[in-house]
Amino acid sequence: MPMIDVHAAAGTFSDKHKLAQDLANAVMRWEKVPPINLFKNNTAAFIHELPAESISNAAGQSNYVRVQVLTPVGVLDREKQLGVVKELTDLVAIAAKDPSLSNRTWVLITESPDGGWGIAGHANTSADIVAAARAELAKQGH
Repeated sequence: MPMIDVHAAAGTFSDKHKLAQDLANAVMRWEKVPPINLFKNNTAAFIHELPAESISNAAGQSNYVRVQVLTPVGVLDREKQLGVVKELTDLVAIAAKDPSLSNRTWVLITESPDGGWGIAGHANTSADIVAAARAELAKQGH
């Protein structure tokens, strides 16, 4: 159940809510988790707008976007990593209405250690999350 943080200069995105939802749904697809409430309600993206003067690369440019995806350890194999980075980069450029932003979007994938993922005040292990997903699927008759 990933958390996604996007940092960009203020005004980069006109519809931040749509971008956040699109990013969350994309990561869920790449993780290949079922679209159940456990995952839909606990996969989220946060769009952080910063003053342009608070962002800079070594050359002094501030027209970059940083996307950080935090996932449970081992969820994204190499194929999924490549897919997540590509799709999130594309979604950012589309949301900014600037195709060239693809060349200036950094996507970082960070893995949370087992047990380092808290929901509802409880640090869950991968086994906890699997058990909760199975219980929800069973209630739905799957």
